[in-house]
Amino acid sequence: MIGPITTITLNPAIDQTVTLENLTPGSVNVARAAHSHPGGKGVNVASCLADFGEPVLATGLLGRNNSEAFVELFEAKGITDRFVRVPGSTRVNIKLADLARGETTDVNLPGIRVAESALDALIDQFDYFTDAGRYVVAAGSLPEGLPADSYVHLVSRLNKLGARVLLDTSGAPLSAALAAPREALPAAIKPNRHELEQWAGQSLPTLAEVHAAARELQRRGVERVVVSLGEEGALFVDADDAILASLPAIDTVSTVGAGDALVAGLMSAWRAGADAETVARRGVAFAVAKLGRLGPHLPDAAEVARLAAQVNLARL
Repeated sequence: MIGPITTITLNPAIDQTVTLENLTPGSVNVARAAHSHPGGKGVNVASCLADFGEPVLATGLLGRNNSEAFVELFEAKGITDRFVRVPGSTRVNIKLADLARGETTDVNLPGIRVAESALDALIDQFDYFTDAGRYVVAAGSLPEGLPADSYVHLVSRLNKLGARVLLDTSGAPLSAALAAPREALPAAIKPNRHELEQWAGQSLPTLAEVHAAARELQRRGVERVVVSLGEEGALFVDADDAILASLPAIDTVSTVGAGDALVAGLMSAWRAGADAETVARRGVAFAVAKLGRLGPHLPDAAEVARLAAQVNLARL
């Protein structure tokens, strides 16, 4: 029996989303609404998976002083909480949602500094809750105090336990993870176009160039590369396929967490053993469904299925 999907968030955050009719920099802006919810990429993935009815275990490093909102979320959605508590308060991220432009401006506040021993304590947990074949998402930035190669050590341990790891990070942590020996590489990654360009060291203005860079990563040992392309959709590359999947968004409320919802859709489909087309459809459907909602939440499964059936697929 396949166990629950595990999400790992080393640098969670409390996301405060402020909705504005039209954001005007340098002026006094009156908010239409404000919402606060626990977040961080892995937490967002777990939340969307739980909404779809998938069993989820969430772990990572969580500030002890303000963990209540996370506990409430996990209890409300039936997510198993295995976070390691660390001293201090989890960071707060402010997100300004501009309804007129359909854009979101992020202001990320500094978080707590974490000792490397906290990461060791987290990694030691894997032996107890990771079954062979378990699907794992490791996502987000690293907190202060952890070196850029932290994901290399984390993924290496998970690989030895037989887990299938999707890594979704950026910058130096992503570069370090992709420079790791083959045995320590993640099974899958989900960069956006900018993050892929950073790895490639050059701009990738055309779909053909994005495809070539993704294919190079796949040849180096990353089995599946999914590149999110914003309004263009997402490119899904593995040894057998290269599929561009797209679906125009309707009534966008907030773009925050759309990439995380895409990851949730991928993991749900992969855990079910779905074929490449179904994986692409479900991933994009999750992302588009989330665009109509504030916070990391999905509509019911029937609505997600309706969207998945409308996804446009093109093989490269």
